[in-house]
Amino acid sequence: MNPQLKRYYLFLGASLVFSIGLQIGLGYLGVPWYFSIGLVMAIFILLPMIMRRRQMNRMGSYGSNSGTGGGGFFGMGSQGNFGGMRYVCLVCNNKHKGGTCPRCGSKMQKADF
Repeated sequence: MNPQLKRYYLFLGASLVFSIGLQIGLGYLGVPWYFSIGLVMAIFILLPMIMRRRQMNRMGSYGSNSGTGGGGFFGMGSQGNFGGMRYVCLVCNNKHKGGTCPRCGSKMQKADF
């Protein structure tokens, strides 16, 4: 099994145990059940979201513009050497950036990755 998935399941189980323990503890303190259920559900939903965000930040995604990859279309959006979309003219095989070919004026082109 993937170690990150194993860590996620372990964390999910620990948050479930913590949530149930918190609900029982709040029940002994006299807090109404609907407040404790709301708190437990918030913890059970928010903690995995926070963990996922931390993991994505560690991998370099979520809008990091540091030039280390991640994000964008197949991870190319924030790389320094990717200067926009380039096209190849189907008539004269010229590589260019925009709508019509600057060499022959043709609009027949394909994307060059």
